[in-house]
Amino acid sequence: MKGVMRFGKKGKLSPRYMGPYQILRHIGKVTYELELPNDLASAHLIFHDSMLKKCVEDPTSIVPLERLGVKENLSYEEVLVKILDWQVKKLRNKQVAFVKVL
Repeated sequence: MKGVMRFGKKGKLSPRYMGPYQILRHIGKVTYELELPNDLASAHLIFHDSMLKKCVEDPTSIVPLERLGVKENLSYEEVLVKILDWQVKKLRNKQVAFVKVL
């Protein structure tokens, strides 16, 4: 969509959830205003219910914002840790490489 700011590009390696952040108030039946840190000041503060996830006590499921290295324009750089597996699929006219990364 044109003019919409996203937290990161879509893809397999993009973070699924960021947070947890405190809910300041309920605006409608399914909309909430969140308390975001100053790093995300350019993001909109109001979110739909479908964009939120209940906070769980398992700290491994939550990605901290500092570890992502989010910049002022809400972009980040993905870092390859390790290549786990790779294979080449043969189609009719071409070959496609699949790489599984950590």
